[in-house]
Amino acid sequence: MPLIKSTYSAPPIFRNAHFSTIYASSLRKVAFSSSQRDRIKLEDGDFLDLDRNFSSERASEKLVILLHGLAGNSRRPYMKAMARIFAEAGWDTAAMNFRGCSEEMNRLYRSYNAGATEDLEAVIKHILAEKRYTEITLVGFSLGGNLMLKYLGENSDIPSEIKSAVAVSTPCDLGASLEELSQTRNIIYSKRFVRKLKKELFRRHLAFPEKITKEEIAGCKSLRDIDELYTSRAHGYKNAADYYQKCSSLQFLPNIQIPTLLINAANDSFLSETCYPVEVAKNSENFYLEIPPYGGHVGFIQNNKTYYHEERALEFIQSFSE
Repeated sequence: MPLIKSTYSAPPIFRNAHFSTIYASSLRKVAFSSSQRDRIKLEDGDFLDLDRNFSSERASEKLVILLHGLAGNSRRPYMKAMARIFAEAGWDTAAMNFRGCSEEMNRLYRSYNAGATEDLEAVIKHILAEKRYTEITLVGFSLGGNLMLKYLGENSDIPSEIKSAVAVSTPCDLGASLEELSQTRNIIYSKRFVRKLKKELFRRHLAFPEKITKEEIAGCKSLRDIDELYTSRAHGYKNAADYYQKCSSLQFLPNIQIPTLLINAANDSFLSETCYPVEVAKNSENFYLEIPPYGGHVGFIQNNKTYYHEERALEFIQSFSE
């Protein structure tokens, strides 16, 4: 039942998926900054950093946790813009930096991946220990959206404070989406991701020369190569295929127990057909799906400072707010 007809109307030039994707990721400027950084100590001895902002209503009891995408961090425009619209509505914000994604490299050989829900659990536990918030919501982008959806679907007893969630431009079928990202039409994006990730792997080589060599890293020509060499092995999976199968959130969507919205543009060139789970939404009481005709990858641009997915996320979450 929860299939939502989209009202997004893209400015003519941004009906082109590549224009909207590139502009939103590379040219957009967002004025917003966090006021506090929390370093969360993880059970395995590692850490991650959480960038927080407290609304002008200092005693706010509502918090949104934001999860970034592949090779992202809390300072990406899409993260700052989503934090801004919630802050303006009186919500506190907490933007995750996955392991190794803040200025300081994490301590362990492992870092983050699309299914590392234990790190999201650690953040939620840290926040709940403050006994400040009665209402928490989650917003995830791309890889972070997959991680968030997996968390919601694999847990039958998530904390009662978590009331709703929104995922944006999310590859809920990791393997199939990687095939799409590897197509010629996406070469500008895949090369950029590979370049960034290899740079991080070379840093990891310096810290763990016995685990990965410069020659192995240099030999990676694609995202799948990186997942075969590093992501899967460093995080306990047999290979890339095993990682994609076990971490894809698609299989967990029917189990989601709180109102959750997925916004995936029909022209998002990163996503496979399986990332539009229409039948799951039709048969779910809690999983909502909206497929705007335009928007590319996190590029739902409008003729004002806010983007459509930001307004929709706030609207959806507010509609279930107590």
